[in-house]
Amino acid sequence: MDVTSSFDAEVARLRLAGVPGASGRLRDLFDWLAARGAEAPGATQAQIAAGVFREASADADDATVRVYIHRLRKRIEDFYADHGAGAGGERLEIPSGSYALRLSAGTVAQGPPGAADRHMGKGHLALLLLPLSAMAALLVMFVMMWQARPNAVWLPLADSERPLLLVLGDYYIFGEIDPLRPEEGRLIRDFRVNSAQDLLRMQEAEPLRYQQAEEVGLNYLPFSSAHAIQQVAPILADSGRPVELIAASQLQPEMLNRYDIVYLGLFSGMGLLEELAFRDQGLRLGASYDELHDVPSGRHFTSSEARSLASPAFYRDYALLSRFEAPGGAQVLVLAGTRDTGLRALAPIATAAVLDDRLADAASEPAFEALFETTGRQGADLSERLLLARARE
Repeated sequence: MDVTSSFDAEVARLRLAGVPGASGRLRDLFDWLAARGAEAPGATQAQIAAGVFREASADADDATVRVYIHRLRKRIEDFYADHGAGAGGERLEIPSGSYALRLSAGTVAQGPPGAADRHMGKGHLALLLLPLSAMAALLVMFVMMWQARPNAVWLPLADSERPLLLVLGDYYIFGEIDPLRPEEGRLIRDFRVNSAQDLLRMQEAEPLRYQQAEEVGLNYLPFSSAHAIQQVAPILADSGRPVELIAASQLQPEMLNRYDIVYLGLFSGMGLLEELAFRDQGLRLGASYDELHDVPSGRHFTSSEARSLASPAFYRDYALLSRFEAPGGAQVLVLAGTRDTGLRALAPIATAAVLDDRLADAASEPAFEALFETTGRQGADLSERLLLARARE
C-alpha cells in the first residue's frame, strides 16, 4: 500500500480499538490530526487551540494543547506496545516536539507479542514505586540462593507439568491532570478503576468525573509482597519448571488454560482470581476486604490493622491459605491477607518444612482452605493462630 492508504488503515485501526475514545476532546484531536493527512506540516499550538478546542485567542491555552498531545501520544504508544504494528510494520506516532500524526514503518516488529510477553511488558508496576522488573530480579536472586523441598501445600503444583505463573496482587493508579494547571496533577487510586481498560470505560460512563483522568502506566504493590516472595521463591526454584511473574491486573482468563498459578497479595488486589478463590469454599468476603465470613459456623473476622497501624496498640489481622483446581485445569494456590501483617505472617507458615498437623491434614486433600489470625503491632507480626483448616467442596 502507498503511504496514504497505510496511514488511513492505521487511523481506522486505532479508531476501531477505541484508542482516542468514542468522543471527547482526545477523539476530536485525533480526528483533526488524522484529517490533515500523513504528510501535512506540523500544526502550531495556536492552530490546534482554534481548530480542536475552539479557543478564540490565537495563543490561548497552549498548556491544554500540550497536555492533550501528551495524552494522545501515550495512548498510541501503549496501543502498539500491546498489539504490535500494522500488517506491513507500519504504526502511527506523534513525534516528540511535533504536533502531527505521522506514519512510521519498520520500527516495530510485526504482529502482536505472545500473551505472556504482552502482559509482562506493559506499564511500570511498583513496589512502593519499585519497578516490576526489579521484583523479577529479586525472584531470580532468591531462586539462585536457596533450594527447598515442597510440603503438602505445594505438592500438587510440584507434580504438575505446567509452567508456573507467580501473580502479585497490585493496585492500578491513574493521573488526574488539569489542562490549565498540569503542574498540579495528582495520582489517584479508585477501587472502581483497576486497569487502563476500566479507566476508558469510566471515562465513557462518567465523562465529567473522569474527563481529566489519564493513563500513566503505574501500579503499586503492598510491601508485604516482597516478604512473601522471599519465602516462596525457594519452593518455586525446586520445581525445576519455568516461572513467570506478572501483576494480578495483567492476568487474563486464558492463562488458566496454560499455567499453574501462585497468588501472593491482599484480598483487595486479587482481580479475577477473587471470584475463583471464594467460589466453592466456606469463607466469603464481607462488606469490605477487611472482613471475612465463615458460612458453616456463622463467625465473622474483621481486620483492625487499618485503624490501629499508626498507634502502639495491638491488633488482629487475617490471612487465607487456599488451593484448588480452576476451570481449565490450573492448580491455583492462594496466599492472601486482609492487610500486610497477615500476609507477612502467612508466607513462612505456608513454606515451612513441617506443617501444623491440622494444616497438613487439610493440605493433603485435593482442595483446601485454612484461615490464620495474626496479632500485630505497628506492622510487625507478633504471633499467629490457625483458626480453621478443612477441605474445600
